[in-house]
Amino acid sequence: MSRQALFIHGTWLTPLIWSRFRRRFEACGYSCSAPAWPSLDTDLARQRSQPPRAMTRLGVAALLTHYEEHLRTFAHPPLLIGHDLGGLLVQLLLDRGLGSAGIAIAPPAQGGLEGLRDSGPWLLRRTLCRGVLHMSPQHFVRNMAQTLTPERQAAAYARHIVPAPARVFFDNALGIGSRIDFSNANRPPLLLIAAGADRTVRASTVAAAYRRHRGSTAVTTFKHFRGYSHWLIAEPGWETIADYCIEWAQDQLGRF
Repeated sequence: MSRQALFIHGTWLTPLIWSRFRRRFEACGYSCSAPAWPSLDTDLARQRSQPPRAMTRLGVAALLTHYEEHLRTFAHPPLLIGHDLGGLLVQLLLDRGLGSAGIAIAPPAQGGLEGLRDSGPWLLRRTLCRGVLHMSPQHFVRNMAQTLTPERQAAAYARHIVPAPARVFFDNALGIGSRIDFSNANRPPLLLIAAGADRTVRASTVAAAYRRHRGSTAVTTFKHFRGYSHWLIAEPGWETIADYCIEWAQDQLGRF
């Protein structure tokens, strides 16, 4: 049976953020797929200057439907890997019995106003008003990639950051479409990864999710990488994160 992996990006980002991880997984024999969110324009300049109107209606339920439909194209259930909100989507998909195993990297709290508070009052106010959100370079430097050098911060912001639909924050804060059965004993194995220096999704938030998942007899693993920011899948040292994910997946799926 071929090894397959589905990568799910988070808010503010595009599938391009997975380019390094994909190469690492492909070198280990995985066939990889990283579809973009619906309404995400492939023209990044246009995405930033004129976000499509459909993006304002994009919520958690629509994202789940989008990825469920993509999963139907696989001959066998793939390994699911998500970062940020993508990590929450991985948990939701596993809870629905989809995927062979899942890895949630720095996922926000499910149904949590905590995640909004961590992101700052400006995000809370604008999220409650819906619409499309734009992240400033200053917010990116301070809250997402503070471990990078100034030169790398500027390059990462220019290459990766795009507007985000406010509705996904609103939906998750109120638990709309993001309910997880933490006692589900039939879900596939799950790995939760926290970054010690993460200012967007604190390590304590991921640890709390781990404790909730321990209410299930299904395999649940927690790994804390100290010194990494929310940018851990693309910052220097990302190889350590990727290799741990590959080793964990191979151990769970019995592929050595």
